Amino acid sequence: MSCRLLPGKLSLSEIAALYRGGRMTVTLEPAAVRPAVDKSAALVAAAAAGDAPVYGINTGFGKLAKVRIPPDQVAELQRRLVLSHAVGTGPLLPDAVVRLILLLKINSLAQGFSGVQWTTIAALQALLNADVLPCIPAQGSVGASGDLAPLAHLVLPLLGEGSVRIGGVEMCALDGLKQAGLAPLTLGAKEGLALLNGTQVSTALALAGLFATEDVIAAALVCGALSTDAAAGSDTPFDPRIHAARGQPGQIAVADLLLHLLEGSAIRASHRQGDERVQDPYCLRCQPQVMGAVLDMLRNVAVTLGIESNGVSDNPLVFDDGAILSGGNFHAEPVAFAADMIAIALAETGNISERRISLLVDPVLSGLPAFLAPDPGINSGFMIAQVTAAALASENKQRAHPASIDTIPTSANQEDHVSMAAHAGYRLLAMAENAAGIVAVEWLCAAQGVDLRAPLVTSDKLLAAQALLRAQVSFMAQDRYLAPDLAAAKALVRSGELRRLLPAALLY
Repeated sequence: MSCRLLPGKLSLSEIAALYRGGRMTVTLEPAAVRPAVDKSAALVAAAAAGDAPVYGINTGFGKLAKVRIPPDQVAELQRRLVLSHAVGTGPLLPDAVVRLILLLKINSLAQGFSGVQWTTIAALQALLNADVLPCIPAQGSVGASGDLAPLAHLVLPLLGEGSVRIGGVEMCALDGLKQAGLAPLTLGAKEGLALLNGTQVSTALALAGLFATEDVIAAALVCGALSTDAAAGSDTPFDPRIHAARGQPGQIAVADLLLHLLEGSAIRASHRQGDERVQDPYCLRCQPQVMGAVLDMLRNVAVTLGIESNGVSDNPLVFDDGAILSGGNFHAEPVAFAADMIAIALAETGNISERRISLLVDPVLSGLPAFLAPDPGINSGFMIAQVTAAALASENKQRAHPASIDTIPTSANQEDHVSMAAHAGYRLLAMAENAAGIVAVEWLCAAQGVDLRAPLVTSDKLLAAQALLRAQVSFMAQDRYLAPDLAAAKALVRSGELRRLLPAALLY
């Protein structure tokens, strides 16, 4: 995927396409971008040579801000800053997330508020375009004063230190720099600080979680409609008049979408007369209320993360009038809140999906054979598939506790309130994986239930979802090894194929 980057103007749809597309190539227009960058760097250089103390330029950092640094030690200050802050631990972040971090860091620095040199931005761009990806341990950030430790690992290779990954192969930074056509850099005044301050790691993790969640939510909506038909549920609760009376926009949208997916179902038509059930359980009837609230929340998240992706979050910032102002844009509280909301959305989506699975395997509630087995007794059908879904749902509930309400003082109490945004974002891909597994089980059960309604058939739109699954997973006429079926369905959920069955984009 390629992108002509106008700094500060990336749309969320562009970021999503770049993230999902694998290797990225980013082009910057020097004539449009470089003048602001050069002016900012010149202002920093002048401050570094001056007598007045300016935080992070000719002073120490954090609690050491009162310590003056002589002009001839400014470059060494920046180098030592990077080395001392590279204390990340834990598993390495995935390549796709590292690409996103590089993209966001370039997008921030190239706006000309950070005082970095053009050559430094160009070096980050060269790493990204050559797909030479710094090895970044996942743990070590508390989401304030920037994602210091992980961003230090991002920067290490520019100094010829640390390691990189190319095509999944780890190697020393110097070999990686050669492949990108680079030599180690000597950082100028403030450059180490500008590179290490910022919310790019937390934001990239939250964005990766959002994009994975988008695929899960789309699949949950389609599979929820399919489950409604498999259970011979009513579409009356999706009547637009009900939802207009409340006025919640996500609820209105989900109800409309469910009606759209169920339109023309022969299963539903056959049960309009003579069905003894007055009301369906909430997992069917309240889909618009639950998934609509999820949709509204995620749309708000998308706005927050879109803004943050284009924001400048290092410190201090350099302005056109020569002012160099120290503030707190590196505090990632907006990102932490956004990631917490994604976690809640994933937990709730999995919860209600698991309840529909439970309904479908219960012959009393579904009117179908016990555990969806054509010959129950000798066959256990989907009995334990529901248990797997329950296990995944429970794990996600445990992980959904808000990270943003936690804080722990750091840096000798100079940084006395932190966001935990990196923690909030880091769990999301694993939670999305769990939720995809739950929805995959629902898809298997709903498809089995619809097949058991033959000769009646579901709607044309849901038949497309049925066919997508049946191309890889056949009807279960008797018990078989189910784990491969679940893996195939889960891969389809994660692929975004069901998202493509929806008439419009869900979030942005």
